Amino acid sequence: MTFLLGALGGYLAGSIPFAVLVSRLMALPDPRTYGSGNIGATNVLRSGNRTAALMTLAGDAAKGWVAVLVARHLDASAETVAIVGLAAFLGHVFPVWLGFRGGKGVATAGGVLAAFDWRLGCAVLVAWLTIAVVSRYSSLAALVAALFAPAAAWYILGGGPVFYAVAAMSVVLIARHHGNIAKLARGEESRIGQKNSTKDSGTETVT
Repeated sequence: MTFLLGALGGYLAGSIPFAVLVSRLMALPDPRTYGSGNIGATNVLRSGNRTAALMTLAGDAAKGWVAVLVARHLDASAETVAIVGLAAFLGHVFPVWLGFRGGKGVATAGGVLAAFDWRLGCAVLVAWLTIAVVSRYSSLAALVAALFAPAAAWYILGGGPVFYAVAAMSVVLIARHHGNIAKLARGEESRIGQKNSTKDSGTETVT
């Protein structure tokens, strides 16, 4: 029962659509109506409002981080903590409030990883930032970070529930970026901060 309640709580926390809420609060267009149509900070940034994008990024990361910390505070087992983190990530990717059509999950995954272990969170963040700064492709940075995360989890924490949760998140992240992979291969991927006033085929990456 505790395991199921933890999974449900993590999912509901992760399903909070900060991009939509922040956009409404700041009287901005719904992020689902422009750019990639995804509810993530990268797409919100395409509105031209950096504050809204940062608030979205912070909210999406925080919900994953808080969900895991609450589970730890309640002395949940390692297995329950891992499933809470995974459920929070899946809540963002498949939010019940938006017809299960959410973001890619990068920021929420980052929050979850930081709560699992700060060293793991920092290592994956450095990997993401390095690729993002050099290439200015958020999608490429997310893909590299997704590939790096399981290896980092194994090295820092060893095998176990957290490693399997991280591996599962990485698989979902890569699968959710299939459109980005195709656009990167064709040289058509949008760079970080690039505005796009019309809704495209869906390549937003962060959160």
